[in-house]
Amino acid sequence: MTINILRIVEGTSVDGPGLRTSIYMAGCPHHCEGCHNPQSWGFEAGTPTTIDNLMHVIANNEAPVTLTGGDPLAHPVEVLKLVRRIKAELGYNIWCYTGYTWEQITHHPQLTEVVRHVDVVVDSPFVLALRDTSLRFRGSSNQRVIDVNASLSAGHAIECEQYADVSTTHFHQLRAQ
Repeated sequence: MTINILRIVEGTSVDGPGLRTSIYMAGCPHHCEGCHNPQSWGFEAGTPTTIDNLMHVIANNEAPVTLTGGDPLAHPVEVLKLVRRIKAELGYNIWCYTGYTWEQITHHPQLTEVVRHVDVVVDSPFVLALRDTSLRFRGSSNQRVIDVNASLSAGHAIECEQYADVSTTHFHQLRAQ
């Protein structure tokens, strides 16, 4: 089983807290205007890489993992196998960036199963009109940094308090009205 990988960035602090191993997967159905990584849209881009090879790189880095791209949830079968192995074999913290909203994820059993093995999901498509460079770990104010375990237990999205801010909270309060 392989996943097309655009690149692996070792020791980055951009895609989550601390030094992390960020894996950029090819393929994204969202095609957000202003995307910082449009070369990731094509599912055929990148290099086919086995789960075993990814696990080798992750284990050698001895660091938490961020799955990004593209959209990792566009590959639910492969990513499920990867996140299960990361948790079972290494126990590392996992973040996953996706253009799907939490609500879309939890209405799709296959995507829900993937995120059960992830610690944090940064959800929602990037929206150029809502771009905010002051936000940590996301690009636009509609995106949320979601605590997966708390959200699955509560039955709705629970943002990680340490990354929540007034603009994101205000956006979601307006959206709920």
